[in-house]
Amino acid sequence: MTEEVETHEDRATWPAVRNGWRRRCPNCGSGPMLSGYLKVRDHCPVCREELFHHRADDGPAYLTILVVGHIMAPMLHVAFVTWRPEPLTLFTLFAVGTIGLSLYLLPRFKGAMVGFQWARGMHGFSGGN
Repeated sequence: MTEEVETHEDRATWPAVRNGWRRRCPNCGSGPMLSGYLKVRDHCPVCREELFHHRADDGPAYLTILVVGHIMAPMLHVAFVTWRPEPLTLFTLFAVGTIGLSLYLLPRFKGAMVGFQWARGMHGFSGGN
């Protein structure tokens, strides 16, 4: 009696997350993952890996808010206590910094989350192709 076991392809998690952070395909690392600012392609144009299985949803936004809040809030406190700038100056600087950092981090967190899901075989990213 032979026992057939379906094997799941072992995928390295951290390289896939790094490729996702760079907004590249988690499989080949060279094809672009995103077709717009946050729109994930259906498949990689280089290696043809299917990417439409992702379920990033609100995760990247939550991570962005968490990181930006933990960076900007202490900086706001230090800047206010140390230099006592005018309120409008303080607001302007930190509003621009917060928006800029958020716009930088959001697509990178989305790519990293898709890369993580791909590496772990979550949500239809099975290794059986």
